[in-house]
Order: sequence, then structure tokens, then C-alpha cells
Amino acid sequence: MSDLEASLKGWDPDPVTSSDALSPDPALALAAVLETPRPFLVDGELPPLWHWVYFLDWPAHGDLGADGHPAHGRFLPPVPNRRRMFAGGRLTITRPLRVDGVAERTSSLSHVAVKRGRSGEMVFVTVRSEFRQEGGLRMVEEQDYVYRSGESETRSSYATAPRQWPEAAAAWQQRFTGDSVRLFRFSALTANAHRIHYDEPYAREVERYPGLVVHGPLLAMLMTELARRNRAESPISTVDYRLRRPVFAGTPTLVTGTPDEDSAEMTVLSAPDTVVAQAKVGFA
Repeated sequence: MSDLEASLKGWDPDPVTSSDALSPDPALALAAVLETPRPFLVDGELPPLWHWVYFLDWPAHGDLGADGHPAHGRFLPPVPNRRRMFAGGRLTITRPLRVDGVAERTSSLSHVAVKRGRSGEMVFVTVRSEFRQEGGLRMVEEQDYVYRSGESETRSSYATAPRQWPEAAAAWQQRFTGDSVRLFRFSALTANAHRIHYDEPYAREVERYPGLVVHGPLLAMLMTELARRNRAESPISTVDYRLRRPVFAGTPTLVTGTPDEDSAEMTVLSAPDTVVAQAKVGFA
């Protein structure tokens, strides 16, 4: 049994249920950060993934670690000197959540596994959440996280990306550059105090990144929003996204989509043609 496997022995957190009144204010603020054209709330329904600005957890300041991430949490594995990466997830929508109505989220540990990569052993954790409103199941979400113990020598290999726009032949395209102000606002909206998104000296000197890191959830939202705006007549029923490489503030990126009859393949590219994130969006 490895050290990481030993640290996880007996870790089996109970499910947790929380509720939110779903005020329209967080959605309005998110629309401003994303620069989403109005109207973005059709019949008061939240667009896919916009529930990420709800059901927020605000630990006491003293309960945060040196990296700004919570030191303890229901689904945070007991890994020594824990470092977290958001890897991707899946969302199935039966019916969108509506603002101005109380919704309930029940989250549980779905899967945990220890695997070995080029940077050493890692813990893969999947958290499953069910969202209910007005007595009915509205959405099921799974989010995948990767945890390391201690430092990684691979992070120093990330070089600053070329400052040129990627090119693609996809039918749907949108340019995007994550600047520090937008990253700060997105952190605030999602209660994400991880310092890699707003503290550049920390990101460079401690985490050894070449700059501030664009949020993985922000990249997933950009892909989903591009699909939603270009196929407005077809509600989105599923989103399956994967984050492959970090994107740094100031890096020109291109969000693309290639649609077919009932789905679209989405990507985020950095120059010259590196895929940093990808998603498959299904339409009802």
C-alpha cells in the first residue's frame, strides 16, 4: 500500500445537502463578467453551468490554507500537503434551475482512486451532485478533481504561451484573453480564494507557473456559452468537459465549436494549435 493509499484508508464522507434561494443577482453579475448578451435568462431559467455562482461555501478566513484553498472540507481527501487541480466534469439537465426559487443540492463522494503519473502518485476524486427544485430532480453533475501530495517538478516546464491568436476552421469561434481583473471577478463570484488566480507573485514563486492561471470552470463556461448562443433554439441537455492544460493570464485563446444535428464538439485553443480544454455539448 502506497503512502497516499494509506492516507485515504477509511475516508468515506457522508453526503451533504444544502439549499439556495437562487437570487438573480449572482447571475446578473456573472453575465457582466462573461459579457453575455442579453437576454440570458429565458423564462427565468439559468443557463448550463451558471449554478456555479450559487450554493457557495465561504469558510472562515482562518480555515483557509496557505494557498487560499480551504484546509478542510467534506470532500477534500486527507492527503498530506495537498495540491488540487480541477480536471473536468459532466452535467445532465432534465430541466434548468429557475432563479427566484429555492433549490436543493445533495452532494456525495462518487469515486476515489490513486494513480501514478509522470509527476508521481495522484488521487482522483469524483463528487456527484443532484439538484432539485419544486420537488423534482433538475440536474445531475459530476466533477473530477486531481490531488497531489507535496511539490511537483513538472510545473516548471510550463512556458509562457506565444502572444498570437490561434487559428481554426470551426464554424463557431470566439476570441478570449483572461486578464487579471476578469479572473479576480470570477474568483469572487465563485468563492474561489485559490491564490493562483489573483496573486501573481504566489503563482510564480510558489506554484512555479509563468503567471496567473485562468480558472478551469471559466474555460468550461466559455465553451458552453458559445454553444448556447449559436444554437439558441435547442436547449442544452448535456455537457461533458475536460481540462487538458492550464491557460495563463494574457494568453490569446480561441474558443471553437463544430456542430452537428444534436451535439457540438467544443475546444479552447492556444497558439499555434494546442487544445487546452474540450467539451461535448448535447442538445435536447
